[in-house]
Amino acid sequence: MAESLATTFTAAKKVPEFRGVRDGHFTDYYAKFGQSEPPSVPVSKLFGDLGMPFPAGEDVPYPGQTTRVTDAEAREITADEIDERLASLREAAEVHRQVRSYAQSLIKPGVVLKDLCEALEERNRELVGERGLERGIAFPTGCSLNSVAAHYTPNNGDETTLGAGDVMKLDFGTQINGHIIDCAWTVSFDPKYDLLLEAVREATETGIRAAGVDVALTDIGAQIQEVMESYEVELEPGRIYPVKALRNLNGHSIGPYNIHAGKSVPIVANGDRTRMEAGEMFAIETFGSINGRGEVHEDMECSHYMKTFDAPHASLRLKSARSLLSHINKTFGTLAFCRRWLERDDGGSAFIHEGGGKQERYMGALRHLCDAGLVDAYPPLCEVPGAYTAQYEHTIVLKGGCKEIVSRGTDY
Repeated sequence: MAESLATTFTAAKKVPEFRGVRDGHFTDYYAKFGQSEPPSVPVSKLFGDLGMPFPAGEDVPYPGQTTRVTDAEAREITADEIDERLASLREAAEVHRQVRSYAQSLIKPGVVLKDLCEALEERNRELVGERGLERGIAFPTGCSLNSVAAHYTPNNGDETTLGAGDVMKLDFGTQINGHIIDCAWTVSFDPKYDLLLEAVREATETGIRAAGVDVALTDIGAQIQEVMESYEVELEPGRIYPVKALRNLNGHSIGPYNIHAGKSVPIVANGDRTRMEAGEMFAIETFGSINGRGEVHEDMECSHYMKTFDAPHASLRLKSARSLLSHINKTFGTLAFCRRWLERDDGGSAFIHEGGGKQERYMGALRHLCDAGLVDAYPPLCEVPGAYTAQYEHTIVLKGGCKEIVSRGTDY
């Protein structure tokens, strides 16, 4: 098989045009699997035709203080994860790697952010083999610039372009059977931001190394903060800025169809002695800023929404709100969505609506659902104007004996 693959598959050769990923990463890395260029073959078909398992992530030992997992528990957790959840996660992670690598080939100054997001999302739907809630996009593509740290995706009519001096956080997700890969990285073109990106990338790696069964969340935050805030950045000659951890942003546990499943992983020491447990799944993400306050606030026009996971029963007086809620339940369930998706001809899922489903004049109904506590709005999270923010994020699973960085790639 190895000889056949070596002679059949094309060698990767495309280098990204931005800073923020590892040297030696190629945006067409998926050529080694026989993927087309641009990628169009669903990952399930690609690996199924080859009789290959989906690639595993990186296994990392637990830190020394992890002591509670017994041999029996380790065997039970490992079997359960591989048989029921890890296979879906590994497929979703490979979709994420291929989609983000394709997106990395498009990232250059002057690209319209809405066009970038839509190209990425179309590729995501194609490679995951979108089938509504069974498999598809886990949440809207974030492409937050500069002082905006998270939760920004362009609404229709927003023609914002990526500039050569911008620092962009690209954050998107894939899901299969509700098992979510949440993974992000930061893009810049100017080397003066390299140390900001390095600080946040190393802080995320520190958080991953610190994570483990029985580890207190505040201890992870303390280690992240120590690493991140050891960095300084010289934006202009003689003007040094310390990197600050954005203290009111966190990583989080992930559950089926539940992107924030209850536990928050701080990026500063916050006194939370809640502990990680065997079998849990976490997004380890860190955010840092320079020339800012070290915290974010909600600002700008909202694009991200999500049905409340434990939504209460509510009597809706508006027929339009009842109709929109029915559409959300059927199309997105408790996964996040954005206004652009509601306005697509297929209303957010070609599989479910087969070309129909577009929502029109829905904003009043959406506000009504938010006021009723059935849907939550997630406006962009912003530092003060003039600040620059960076983010790196990976999804990990606490298995028996070790943790797996499921979303690890050659890029970061």
